[in-house]
Amino acid sequence: MGLRGVGHLNELQIEQCLDLCAEASKEILRHYASSEMRTEVKQKEDRTPLTKADLASHQILFNGLAQVTPDIPVLSEESDQHAFQERHKWPILWMIDPLDGTREFLDGTSEFTINLALIDEYRSVFGIVYCPVSELAYLGAPGVGACRATRQHQRWAYEPIQTRSLDGQRATLLASKRHKNEKLLASIEWVQARRSIDRENFGSALKFCELAEGRGDWYPRFSPCSEWDVAAGDALVTAAGGAVLAMDGKPLSYNFRDTVSSPHFLALGDARDDLWVEYLAWSG
Repeated sequence: MGLRGVGHLNELQIEQCLDLCAEASKEILRHYASSEMRTEVKQKEDRTPLTKADLASHQILFNGLAQVTPDIPVLSEESDQHAFQERHKWPILWMIDPLDGTREFLDGTSEFTINLALIDEYRSVFGIVYCPVSELAYLGAPGVGACRATRQHQRWAYEPIQTRSLDGQRATLLASKRHKNEKLLASIEWVQARRSIDRENFGSALKFCELAEGRGDWYPRFSPCSEWDVAAGDALVTAAGGAVLAMDGKPLSYNFRDTVSSPHFLALGDARDDLWVEYLAWSG
């Protein structure tokens, strides 16, 4: 059974959001299947890549959400400047990344996602992380629950998921091969002095999915990213029993600051474990 409803969304609207992600996914995969289409790239002002697949997915999600929830504005990574100027006036909004992991997409890996999050009074209250290549959707609402969803015979089938407790001896790190910096290395060394570490590398928001399904223990992020990279995964992991915390130990806030850059954070499967309490005291 899926999520029956959350806040401003009923069960039908949630399924319509899943349908939109599946529709956007088909367009992304159309570009992905063609090396010529996949590599048609522009550079944005922040020097990150922009493909036609990003724009096509954005258009499907933006237009579709306007129909599913006409009273809720949308802030996308590909939104126009007007939306960024107006966003602080919106107490509730959709925050989306039409194609998270564009570099992985360009490299021809399967490690890219569609991220869709509902922000209400600065908190992520519902999130979908959709994986185009596997056709899997992960969705969660804090306080309601989290599940994995697949499309079967024109309907969505759901399977509940949850994070796992931290093993007393080992901790599985979820990270990206692309992200290497001194803070991450120091973080790993600190944990390694107290636990044996296994490492699993994933691109995009897939790390949140692995955490929510109980296949990892911690995902520290010290490299630049934006709120739309994090918000959907935050809702998912929190709904599955974990937590996504700023380095002061508090939950993340969205559409609150002047910037849409995300602060450094720690995503945890078992935030109550003493290891992470000590870690946050050390890192803070």
